Amino acid sequence: MSRSSYEGLQKKIRDLKTPSIEVWANQYSDRDYVITIDIPEFTCICPKTGLPDFAAISIKYIPDRSCVELKSFKYYTIFYRDMGIFNEHVINKILDDFVKACKPRWVGITGEFNARGGIKTTVSAEYNRDERKCVKSTFPG
Repeated sequence: MSRSSYEGLQKKIRDLKTPSIEVWANQYSDRDYVITIDIPEFTCICPKTGLPDFAAISIKYIPDRSCVELKSFKYYTIFYRDMGIFNEHVINKILDDFVKACKPRWVGITGEFNARGGIKTTVSAEYNRDERKCVKSTFPG
């Protein structure tokens, strides 16, 4: 994919077809508990330069009836290695796909992208099933 096609992708990011994220039945759906998934070596491509972007992504969620199956989620994250996508878009796209897959009670995702040109970017997004809106600074733990 050329750099120019990366730039065009940004307008259609919500429609991007990504690998499916599998789930398994949560036997403790009667209580709230937090699951943390850390991805310390996430990579994608900068859509402006075509150079790799490196990040540590942390996902914290309160499951409902389903939990994310980690092997499928690993393959899901690998999909982005060759994808030209803005840091802000990748975190929001992961959030959308994660919510669609496991329908958690709550999920917060933070991506800490390595400094580039002297600027470090951290992007956070969250979903709260009960409020259906972003609530700042409520990420557990």
